[in-house]
Amino acid sequence: MKEITCSFCGSKKEEVELMVSGLAAHICNNCIEQVSKIWEDENKPKQKPTPKISLKKPTEIKNHLDEYVIGQEKAKKVLSVAVYNHYKRISQKNTSDDVTIEKSNVILIGETGTGKTLLAKSLARILQVPFCIADATVITEAGYVGEDVETILTRLLQAADYNIEAAERGIIYIDEIDKISRKTDNPSITRDVSGEGVQQAMLKLLEGTVVNVPPQGGRKHPEQKMLAINTENILFICGGAFDGINRTIASRLNTQPIGFSGSINLDSFDEENLLQYINASDLRKFGLIPELVGRLPAIVHLDPLDSTALKRILLEPKNSLFKQFEKLMKLEGIELQFTDDAISFIVEKALEHKVGARGLRSICEAIMLDAMYNLSTNASDNKLVIDKSYAVEQFEDKFDNRKLKVA
Repeated sequence: MKEITCSFCGSKKEEVELMVSGLAAHICNNCIEQVSKIWEDENKPKQKPTPKISLKKPTEIKNHLDEYVIGQEKAKKVLSVAVYNHYKRISQKNTSDDVTIEKSNVILIGETGTGKTLLAKSLARILQVPFCIADATVITEAGYVGEDVETILTRLLQAADYNIEAAERGIIYIDEIDKISRKTDNPSITRDVSGEGVQQAMLKLLEGTVVNVPPQGGRKHPEQKMLAINTENILFICGGAFDGINRTIASRLNTQPIGFSGSINLDSFDEENLLQYINASDLRKFGLIPELVGRLPAIVHLDPLDSTALKRILLEPKNSLFKQFEKLMKLEGIELQFTDDAISFIVEKALEHKVGARGLRSICEAIMLDAMYNLSTNASDNKLVIDKSYAVEQFEDKFDNRKLKVA
């Protein structure tokens, strides 16, 4: 009778504890254990090594923001310090003392077109930690149509290439935070599923807790395995326009205590920029619950843009609007130039429409439409000069008369 040996290691049957026989092969218990270990190692989720963080000083971060964002000096300083402290928190090891550095989440408040989202996108270019931008308007309370709060962490996890360790030291920018404000101060018989309910769901997320995150989104894949993410070291930056909060601030500033010595000099307040006097009580009156306001300790306002700032926005940033149009025309072999009078006219119209820097693109698109449609006929000697008379003619034809035509 032929002696039975392991087909893999050659061990005899009497030398091992177990020998499993097949049709034409045999395997011993030692080889089974090795194959099992190899199988487990191959199926273990692979995570990329977390890169070492090189600390960037606040001045370096602000200098980078200066290349893309005009003005807003205070907001850039606050963000630079917050991000730098975040770097230090996540890079510190076990220390001998008992002092634990807590994170300071930031909330940016400014009118539309002042650069809140642009600040966040510019930060993403320089950061060495995962960064994502989430929109608060699509979030609803759990159990209702819409996205759950946990989907914010799903986007961060995707930005970290599903590296949980990297995601737990990332930064999240939540845009349009004012759209989830409480609809009314009075209790309602119906649920505020996209307002106060969302704020309450965000409380532990901002403060720090372990959240089970669906890696592929919430309700569309209910069979997926959840991933546990600790939000304790995730920095949250929130932004919103808070339209109408100026009235709340003005009402608070105009309130005078009773008494002869309680008068307030209202002339000392800048009525054109009331946001600079904003505080936590104003946010609470606007509709944010006190628990959420307490978890956003760094309140930063963005100044409204004046004519000087708008003109600099057109010309100076790396990706300024004029540089974008110049590049588009250069691809056609045409040199584009705007005169100073045309630039002043564009800035003047943008201020009239009160939509901030976003209004600049609408006006420039209207002025450049015919020129870009008839590229070969509008350019003489491969050069196109946009002066004030041409800008006024195109603007009045395509922008100002739009309302009259609809009426």
